[in-house]
Amino acid sequence: MKVNKTYKSLLEKSISSMLSAIELYNKPNFQYREETFAILAVNAWELLFKAQLLKVSKYKMASLYELESVLNKNGQASTRKKPKTNRSGNPVTIGIFDVINRLKNNKIKVSQNLVKSIESIVELRDNAIHFHNSEPITKELQELGFACIKNYMHIIKEWKLDIDLSKYNFYLMPLAYVDSKISADSIITEEVEKYIDFIKNRVKETDNNDTQYDVAISIDINFRKSNNFEEGLPIKYDSNGVPIYMSETNIRERFPLLYNDIVSKAPSRYSNFKRNKQFNSQMKKIKANNKICFTRKLDPGAKNSQKKEFYSSNIWQILDKIYDIKQGKI
Repeated sequence: MKVNKTYKSLLEKSISSMLSAIELYNKPNFQYREETFAILAVNAWELLFKAQLLKVSKYKMASLYELESVLNKNGQASTRKKPKTNRSGNPVTIGIFDVINRLKNNKIKVSQNLVKSIESIVELRDNAIHFHNSEPITKELQELGFACIKNYMHIIKEWKLDIDLSKYNFYLMPLAYVDSKISADSIITEEVEKYIDFIKNRVKETDNNDTQYDVAISIDINFRKSNNFEEGLPIKYDSNGVPIYMSETNIRERFPLLYNDIVSKAPSRYSNFKRNKQFNSQMKKIKANNKICFTRKLDPGAKNSQKKEFYSSNIWQILDKIYDIKQGKI
């Protein structure tokens, strides 16, 4: 099937813009980190939305343009419309929030949490000239960045866009460890204070029933001294990745579900769920996946020790591909 060139180009540029935002954010010493991320991330979102709008509008370019009335010979505006042009004579395209509104008019659902998240990033972009890298706001801005990337990946999957996410690594570096002896006090300007208040208001307006999109993702990192390297549980998803060690106290945070939790919640999530051979077979595969299932032995040193399985919330992503999700559960 032939793919529209403009549609394909918008998707490719969107991905490139988001990858550039992440790459620049992850540089170890970059003084315009958050502002640059915001500028490129907003551009990525706008291009992605425009690609989807173009697709649902049957690839009519006029769907992306600002339109103005054509003037009659007497100078009065007619009912006919034409694209508004810029100084170079090219058509002026609509902004990101106009694109969102047009998507909604085309019956494309856009989460309010997602809109609030984008508003927060746009506000940072629009006010970037007033900001400087200030430690007291770095954490809040990174929380917005985490949500931005998570939302970006999710909507690509939800809309089934022609993007292979497996080709890319979307992650932000964790908060840097800075020696307090060389850390200078930061000054929060009036503009920064207003922006922080703006973010707080958006977070307060979060729709807690929407579990797929976030305005911001909370970051909580704890450091604990230990002389025992074997105390942590090593988990390594990528042979070239950085090892992450989890203590026993972290296990239930990463694997919060028990088997009974899954079988009790599944009927309310899926319209065709049955606890049958198909389900048991799938659960057997899931138990073998250490990214989704953690098995804790009562006596780790005993071969035939009693054991108990704990499951990650990501199990729903696997089951979603097998069962039909009830309307309103996405």
